[in-house]
Amino acid sequence: MSKFEFAIPTLFGLEGIAGDELRRLDIENVRVENGRVLFSGDETALARANMNIRTGERVLLVLAEFEAKTFEELFQGVYRTPLENYIPLGGQFPVKGHSLNSQLVSIPDCQAIIKKAASKRLGEKYGVSWLPEEGAKYQLQFAIMNDKVTLYLDTSGAGLHKRGYRAQGNDAPLRETLAAAMVMLTKYRGRDFIWDPFCGSGTIPIEAALIAKNRAPGLQRRFAAEHFAWMNEEIWRQARSEAMDKEFRGDYRILGSDNDPKCISLAMSNARKAGVDKIIEFKDGDATKMSLPTDTGVIICNPPYGQRMGEQKDAQRLYAALGRHLKYADGWKKYIITSEPEFEHYFGKRADKKRKLYNGMIKCDYYMYTENKRKK
Repeated sequence: MSKFEFAIPTLFGLEGIAGDELRRLDIENVRVENGRVLFSGDETALARANMNIRTGERVLLVLAEFEAKTFEELFQGVYRTPLENYIPLGGQFPVKGHSLNSQLVSIPDCQAIIKKAASKRLGEKYGVSWLPEEGAKYQLQFAIMNDKVTLYLDTSGAGLHKRGYRAQGNDAPLRETLAAAMVMLTKYRGRDFIWDPFCGSGTIPIEAALIAKNRAPGLQRRFAAEHFAWMNEEIWRQARSEAMDKEFRGDYRILGSDNDPKCISLAMSNARKAGVDKIIEFKDGDATKMSLPTDTGVIICNPPYGQRMGEQKDAQRLYAALGRHLKYADGWKKYIITSEPEFEHYFGKRADKKRKLYNGMIKCDYYMYTENKRKK
């Protein structure tokens, strides 16, 4: 088998969690950087990372790294890359990417230069003047930062947050990778009672259920690299078989509630698609008035933030009402994500810990109330 270098981009704040996930998979040479995690491995590592990683956005194979301050340097760097080892004759190779703090700022021009250089290289290697691009897709990606270019091959296709269970979300969906990280930060292992009182389309309860069962998040979807000419189909079969063998069986207590019946209906549908509807209960309910389902447990939630002024006031009132309602819920640990900088003031209690996370482009804090005064 071949040996490759890979990069997994993550939402800011999730890099360490993704690195720990890879180490638990016995992946080699894991290195955590800002916004991404690097690792080494062969085709099997490629398949296992795609299948099992919960908090990464996609698995990118590193093709080349070089410095480029001019379009000529960009062209030559791509032209020197042995793309024929990865893209067969007839393969589609669209180009996309981004640039930050670099001389080359025009993304369309960078895309055109990279496409031209790749076409020249592949055309010469295959002895043709025209590349048909009628076969499988080999998505090229580039990242230019401080004039350093990294050229990637995307092995995932659709982002890894797309598990296959959520065809649509509510108005403010939480990305699955972030929801999984929020659950993992509670150190949940399937034994506690989990309650999301603002469940929306059900993402947090569903991710909690997948974690409780140790079900691989990529088990129900396909990946771009499954169509790569140099990837053996047996590798993917083995990765899926290994993932299924590691699943747990047991009884779990997970509740999702919301005051919008449409959200509850959507959440139930998504749970069915994820295959975890039998271990999650969904019900209508106002988070600030509902009776606690048990004496002890873990609350994980993503309440409304209020990005506009009027909505922000409503959100602040909601946080205050939630704080009053949970004031004496000493048997419950509470984990709440929000972009409201004065959340602790409105909630009425300082968090034991908090962690910076990003919900998409929204900078948030994850407030962790971890003191559980009652023994289970």
